[in-house]
Amino acid sequence: MSLPRTAAEVLKDHVVLEIEGIDRMYLNLYVPDLQRDLGVVGFFRSNRGYPITSGALMSPMTQGFVRRIESFAAAKGLPIVVFEKGQRKEDIARERREALTDRPAEEGIYLVGKAQEKARVWRTESRRNPETGARYPWIVWSSAMVNHYYFYGVDKDFGPFFVKFCSYFPYTGKLCLNGHEYLKRQIEKRGISYEALDNGILSCAEPSSAQEICDGLSADKIEALARKWLRLLPHPFSRQDRQAGYRYEVSILQAEFSLTQVLDRSLSGRAFFEDVIRQNLDLGRPDQVALIFNRRVSRRTPSRFRTRVITQGVTPSLHVDYKRSRIKQYHKEGRALRTETTINDAWDFDVGKRLKNLPHLREIGFAANRRLLQIQRLACDCALGDAAFERIQRPTAVNGQRVPALRFGEPRTQAVLAALVGFSLNARPFSAAELKPRLAQLLGIPLASLSQGRLSYELRRLRQRGLIERLPKTHRYHVTSFGLRAAVFYSRLHAHLFRPALATIIPAHTPDNSRVRAAFNTLDQLLGDQARRLAA
Repeated sequence: MSLPRTAAEVLKDHVVLEIEGIDRMYLNLYVPDLQRDLGVVGFFRSNRGYPITSGALMSPMTQGFVRRIESFAAAKGLPIVVFEKGQRKEDIARERREALTDRPAEEGIYLVGKAQEKARVWRTESRRNPETGARYPWIVWSSAMVNHYYFYGVDKDFGPFFVKFCSYFPYTGKLCLNGHEYLKRQIEKRGISYEALDNGILSCAEPSSAQEICDGLSADKIEALARKWLRLLPHPFSRQDRQAGYRYEVSILQAEFSLTQVLDRSLSGRAFFEDVIRQNLDLGRPDQVALIFNRRVSRRTPSRFRTRVITQGVTPSLHVDYKRSRIKQYHKEGRALRTETTINDAWDFDVGKRLKNLPHLREIGFAANRRLLQIQRLACDCALGDAAFERIQRPTAVNGQRVPALRFGEPRTQAVLAALVGFSLNARPFSAAELKPRLAQLLGIPLASLSQGRLSYELRRLRQRGLIERLPKTHRYHVTSFGLRAAVFYSRLHAHLFRPALATIIPAHTPDNSRVRAAFNTLDQLLGDQARRLAA
């Protein structure tokens, strides 16, 4: 078996298993009414019957909650482990689980931990009535270092997870789960043989069943997991409080959506990353980020757009950032290509954080992974033959009509083809009205100076050359396969070869130690000598 030469070859010929699913999810547990001051006032005055709202009323609740946690740990025979600053809690939990849990199907809490962490809490401050001058207590948000309690456990359906509670009012919490551990548990329940990766699967006797399980990890199932363990673990609120409507809700703090492509051998992964790193270091540019995440990026978009290549040991990883979200791509355990989109704030994509929005976030995350791979595949496999290049480069006639050339390097040509790359990754066909602002931006001209006649001219020559097709009975277009490859070829060649090479041979802008410049200086000298000999 020959070694693949490009990323496109790896993705086409050397992937033996492909699984797409939710990876890690980090969820907020919170009581909505207790996130605002009037809601807290209502809790203590209307719900519990106190005449005032004060931090002094919160302390007995905290003490009772801590006592219930200590009693729970004692009943389970678990010491409360104090996490020191700088310790990796997950490593400690993993060691304890491996030491105490021998049966994969066992369910329960195996570690209770405590750590001092910063949290938003309510505190009381004194205020003065502007009319009477009388002072009265009021509650405000504050930041404080308080104890947080971690419950590490194993669920029969989801595998390892943990729940964390802040020990001070309003007792916000976190739930962390892993979709790949859920996959492993469900595969085992069905009796399907598989080989595991550290965070995924390496092989599976029924790949379609594994993908079906991943697709079935829904918001309802995650909600049921949260409700189950909120019932089983010590609770900061009384039964009367919960019956009055002070119940935890679940929102998405962080979600990872992954695509794992198991490769036939380790060398395939190395070949992929060598080609990708060489070809795709500009993936963090705003225009490329807009392609990957299918979002409009303007000067006012609050973000740092960048591509980073990080090497730990000998394993490279590629990172593309967009606002507070990112895509990470790396060679997992030398066996699989892992592409994962991490959404740290759902509002980056104008989506709410409530768990019910998980289907929409899944669509965004999985689509971003696929777009990144598609861009990489096209960037590494987009060469045009001589005939195809001439077909674009020279004027021609179609049905008796002259069709102008799309000359390489011409600003208008480069701009319109760069616009095609963006539209090619959209599911919806584009219109002239959608092309206009993108083309004006790429040309660096005011929107008003781009006339409808100019747009019609560009669309006509693209259509007559087979780069786009118009949908019947509409004024919308989609990019053809040939058009996409041509657009990527022109854009890549211009950005990565033509402009850098030309800059290299210009003496005023090139370091003296440039090898290309030295070669051109030698060539220039030889041609000059030859010209002088012929003149003599």
